[in-house]
Amino acid sequence: MAAQFGRLRKGAVNTTVAAVVVAALAASQAPGVTTDDAGRRVSTGTQPSPDTPAENSATGNSPYYTDLPPLNSPNPSPSADDDTPVATGESEAGIPATVLDAYKKAEAALREAKPGCNLQWQLLAAIGKVESGQARGGRVDADGNTLSAILGPQLNGNGFASISDTDGGAYDGDSSYDRAVGPMQFIPSTWKWAGRDGNGDGRKNPNNVYDAALAAAHYLCRYGWDLSTQGDLDRAILSYNNSRDYLNLVLRWLEYYRKGTHEIPDGTGTLPSDRSDDHAGASPSPSPTPSKTPTPSKTPGGSAKPGGNSGGSTSPKPTPPSTTPPSTPPPSTTPPTPTDTVHHLEDRGTAKLTATAGDTFAGRIRTRAETKAGEGVAKVRVRFTIVGTTDAAFSNGEKYATTLTNLSGEAVAPTLKAGENTGTFVVRATVVGRTITGLDYKATVTERAADTLTRTGDSELICTPGGEFADQVEVKATYQGAVADKVAATATLVKAADDPTENDKGPYFKDADGKAVRTLKDLETDAEGLLKLPKLYADDATGTFLLRIATSGGATLTVELKVAAESAEPTQEPASPSASPST
Repeated sequence: MAAQFGRLRKGAVNTTVAAVVVAALAASQAPGVTTDDAGRRVSTGTQPSPDTPAENSATGNSPYYTDLPPLNSPNPSPSADDDTPVATGESEAGIPATVLDAYKKAEAALREAKPGCNLQWQLLAAIGKVESGQARGGRVDADGNTLSAILGPQLNGNGFASISDTDGGAYDGDSSYDRAVGPMQFIPSTWKWAGRDGNGDGRKNPNNVYDAALAAAHYLCRYGWDLSTQGDLDRAILSYNNSRDYLNLVLRWLEYYRKGTHEIPDGTGTLPSDRSDDHAGASPSPSPTPSKTPTPSKTPGGSAKPGGNSGGSTSPKPTPPSTTPPSTPPPSTTPPTPTDTVHHLEDRGTAKLTATAGDTFAGRIRTRAETKAGEGVAKVRVRFTIVGTTDAAFSNGEKYATTLTNLSGEAVAPTLKAGENTGTFVVRATVVGRTITGLDYKATVTERAADTLTRTGDSELICTPGGEFADQVEVKATYQGAVADKVAATATLVKAADDPTENDKGPYFKDADGKAVRTLKDLETDAEGLLKLPKLYADDATGTFLLRIATSGGATLTVELKVAAESAEPTQEPASPSASPST
């Protein structure tokens, strides 16, 4: 929906007529469609939420392209050796190669990450067609970056939603108001939490078709929806742009692409020609300020005729002035939504958030949306966002979650699961659709620990000088009686029970080069809490030596190792011969 998109006139009159007929049919079948004050068709049918604000959609409910699919079915893929230029109808049905690849890779990623969503790449293609004409007909480089930025109109309330700048112009180059950005037309505030790195370059770039397609895929699957069911599919599309007309249009392109399409070279796709705001009075460039309405003149009958003529005059009659005093604004006819009444967020007794790496946090975050008087507000959407460098996530595998407050105004975040990264991070609660100060919850992930170590065997560990020990040392780690898996450990051959200094003689391990080492670091217990040490060898020193194993969490175990020379076998003296009898 970029303001900079070019306009291409349809090539054939019959195609235009057919498109108008289909458009009329689509309008007649759309339930609950009416017009707003600007003359745009809007829907009064089922929406994701009765008070869904524009900033809670992917696009900020920005304008979109309304071109309908061709009446004929998509053409099969052309042969590889066919050098015939692609005709207009064929290029309109085809999808540019890099863009198509991005859609298919996003589908594959979601099949693994969220198989229950059942997302099809054709849905991404349908949305991409409506939002940007498949990245302006595939005008992207080999890495999927658009050759120039794709920007929607300024969301300044002039025919669109009003969304003040949220990114300092970092994504859209506008520090006054937000604009939808990129081939999938994300607004900056949504991209901030929904953005993904789809091409593995370490960046989340809304103007990259791989990043944008993967972000759109996750966005459409974020509430655990099953897109193979019509109800969830409708809800997901409406959450992208909250318009019944938009839903019907995307469903038409989805059905069209499901029938089969083909790949075309990048940059050869057609640009869309019709936008949903064509007749809404909106313009990509600033409109001139209208002149003030002149004082109306009376007709001979004493009435003013707006737009009519009087006494044969050719000048139009202005509209009569309002009878409402200028200082008194017209009364609002729209009642405030529950979200409008929220003044602040209050914690509802959330316990201290601490968990061991890999474990689930015992407590859940509880937040209450309240009015200025401290009363709870029901049916308000509260978003919980994980902030900071951490691999912790909610139970849905995401860094964010949105829940609705109950009758008492309380919102409970999903279960939080710790990753392997230790340290502190923040979970921030905010009210969707309001700019009130968020509420931060500190969460801490501690390293995996063990409080007990025991040997798995009881055989004596003994060796001769210069030899090797027959048995390897194996221990089991537990924490409060449970298996302690993936716990870090260190093994050291120490000088004495009260001297943890590394010994310089006696038993030793071997490193990769066969050299003697007497300290092993970076050890880790397995899934069963077991740790088996490498083979031990002995030098020429004899005596009793100590091996100390220690884990994070403070568990220690000291094992005795003995090195002794083999005792010599006693030599049997031959029996003295008995004296021969005297003769």
